[in-house]
Amino acid sequence: MSDRYQGFVSSPIGKLLVKNLGLPSPTRLERYAAGEPLVQGTVVLGGAGRLSAQLPTLLDGLGIASTSTTAEGETYKGLVFDATGITDAAGLIALQEFFTPLLRRLDTCPRVVVLGTTPESVTGSERIAQRALEGFTRSLGKELGKGGTVQLVYVTEGADDAVASTLGFFLSPKSAYVSGQVVRIGAHQEKKAEPVADWTRPLEGKIALVTGASRGIGEQIARVLHRDGAKVVGVDVPQAASELQALMRELDGDFLTLDITAKDAPQRIAHHLSTEHGGVDIVVHNAGITRDKKLANMAEDRWSSVIGVNLTAPEKITRVLLDEKVVNDNGRIIGVASIAGIAGNVGQTNYAASKAGVIGFVDSLADDLGRGITINAVAPGFIITAMTAAVPFATREVGQRLNALSQGGLPVDVAEAIAWFASPGSTAVNGNVVRVCGQMMLGA
Repeated sequence: MSDRYQGFVSSPIGKLLVKNLGLPSPTRLERYAAGEPLVQGTVVLGGAGRLSAQLPTLLDGLGIASTSTTAEGETYKGLVFDATGITDAAGLIALQEFFTPLLRRLDTCPRVVVLGTTPESVTGSERIAQRALEGFTRSLGKELGKGGTVQLVYVTEGADDAVASTLGFFLSPKSAYVSGQVVRIGAHQEKKAEPVADWTRPLEGKIALVTGASRGIGEQIARVLHRDGAKVVGVDVPQAASELQALMRELDGDFLTLDITAKDAPQRIAHHLSTEHGGVDIVVHNAGITRDKKLANMAEDRWSSVIGVNLTAPEKITRVLLDEKVVNDNGRIIGVASIAGIAGNVGQTNYAASKAGVIGFVDSLADDLGRGITINAVAPGFIITAMTAAVPFATREVGQRLNALSQGGLPVDVAEAIAWFASPGSTAVNGNVVRVCGQMMLGA
């Protein structure tokens, strides 16, 4: 689906109206294409924390050019600042000293990443200063413009060697619609990342289960995981069988047609994965439905069906897969929540409850999984799909513009975030909920 407003403001008359009326003028976002380098340009490194010495080598391993010195007249694609050395409020001046001279020298669609120490792991003045980084990065994300994004990555001591997959994601066009996010590395369980032999195909040899895989966001998840080397097992309802089978044939994948709310669905999925694939490495709970109505007018079936598909089924399926050890060591469980579950939405008490429950699902399991298994979730905002195209024009425009990037996201943006969580290099990325929303201005 296309963003007609974005096309209009790129026209001569559109540019004139933007200039005279102060209308939003969204930058066309760069997105990753297979075979391209992660970063097309140079990243400037700053800060003097415990991670600074390893950053040049780490980025070089990802094929990302970096420098700690800048040249007059040069422009840059990204900035990485190691703030782990800031131990009190006075030290925060280092942020201004590094960023202010460089912000006007960034290319289109730049990436900014600040690295900090997980506040909960330190005390006193250091904890205060590290917590302050959240306000800094979220505000800078709303100032940056030009399609740029800003993220804060908290790294717990002991997890310093586990940041590669996260930096690769946040510095690349894969994170085009992710901004203003706070990610914790090493805050739960195992902190060691599994080696990645080939960063262009990090999921080589992995088995990935994707529910609701036949169309929309689910289809893109399947495509991106396949691009990264995984064999995809798609699941969808019998009514979508023809689309699901066609997609899986195209991706050389496998499929199951069933209703995930059926009583025997968890056992059928577990049996298929065990007998046909020897287990599963990646479980993506993408299937979801909406049955919108204000609560005063909501029938019981509208409530129950949404909770059943969006929340109860993922929980039951996951528990069976874990109890029967169908999820392999260093496996990944990934839920799809929603901004509605964080900020709420009129007419969506059932949907918002189910998606907030997905976040609770992550919280409940993050410390208990063991065997290197992780659980995380994405929370999409306004994603342009066939479903959102049917939303009334005014509502749709408000939904797309009220974020720092002034536009809606694409299904592939959600898929890219899931592929980052799925990477074997993301073992220390556990218990996180990352919003794919262009940094919404309100509510979240």
